[in-house]
Formats: sequence, structure tokens, C-alpha cells
Amino acid sequence: MSGSSAPRARVISRRAAVATFTTAALIGIAADVVTKILAIQYLAPADPKPLLGWVLQLYLIRNPGAAFSIGAGFTPVFTVLAFLVLVGLLWFVVPKVRHRGWAIGLGLVVAGITGNLIDRLFRPPGFGRGHVVDMLMLPRWPIFNLADVCVVSGAILIMLIWVVRGIAMDGTPEPGRDDKSGKTDKTETSAAGADPEPGDPVR
Repeated sequence: MSGSSAPRARVISRRAAVATFTTAALIGIAADVVTKILAIQYLAPADPKPLLGWVLQLYLIRNPGAAFSIGAGFTPVFTVLAFLVLVGLLWFVVPKVRHRGWAIGLGLVVAGITGNLIDRLFRPPGFGRGHVVDMLMLPRWPIFNLADVCVVSGAILIMLIWVVRGIAMDGTPEPGRDDKSGKTDKTETSAAGADPEPGDPVR
């Protein structure tokens, strides 16, 4: 009895999942917007400021492209794609979530997408063509922002829960994954239901 009910212990209510997702998303969006406002106010382009010595510096740039400044001439395309991904997550994925970790991870991903989408919609040079504000610089790595951190952190959290722990977004173990509290040995099950071999005693 405890073996069959244990996997369901990970499931949370839809209200709790929505609350967790919304909290993570709002915190991520707010942190991204505030850091960009501060960066524009206090940082000058091409004038790096050490934050953690040479390991992490503040360096203000305006990025018209995607990650690694790829596709600088296709800003409107990235705007449309970001909007479609955001709508897809909110409409098709988030309503199915019943696991707290999944809710946090998706909240962070949505926060990151939304943070950069806000820049593309409302920052110069115009609506849908805005340049994303980046300000965090690591050695030998493209300059990024807190929205990018949210996307990567959320994706890593989801992968750990889904791939490593084998938990689906509805809070139940993925099919075919053994669960310590309620796993079933398929070999024993099939052997128990198989017809007896000739000569075997009938029980």
C-alpha cells in the first residue's frame, strides 16, 4: 500500500503549482528589470567595472541579436519567436505542472524569456526591434544578463528533475523509471503470469 502511494506524494495541487510558478516568474522578471535599469543608470559603455575581481565584471552593451550576438539583423524575428515560445509555455505546459521543482524551473525560464522580450518590445530603436541590455561579463564568455541566468538555471533544474530523478511535470515518475518506494520488477511480474513449463508442478 505504501509502495503505490509514495510516488503520488510529489504531486501538489494546481493552485499550489500556479502560485509557485507565478512567484518564481515574478521574482525573476523583477530582478532582471531592476538590474537593467541600474546598469543603464550607473554603467557607461566600454567602461567595465569589477564585481568579483576579474572573474565577473559589469560591462554594459546593447545586444540586437540572440545569444552570442548571433543574428543581429533579425531582431524582429527573435521578438516573434520569443513571444510564441512564451505563449506555448503558458498555454500548453504550465497548466499541466503538479510538481514544485518543475513549477520553479518553468517560472525561471518564463521570467528569462519575458525579461528579454520586454527589452525587444520597449527599448530603442523601436517596438519589436529593441536591443537587449546585457551587463554581466565572464572571462572568455559572451556578455549576458539576469534574464539569461534565469533561463539557464530553470532549464538545468528541469533537466535534473526530469532526466536525473525521472519525475514528470505532473509529479509522477516517468514511465519505465524505477522508483525506490514503489517500483515493480517487470521480470517477476511476467514470470508470475507466464504459463508453467511442461513438467512443472501445478500450484
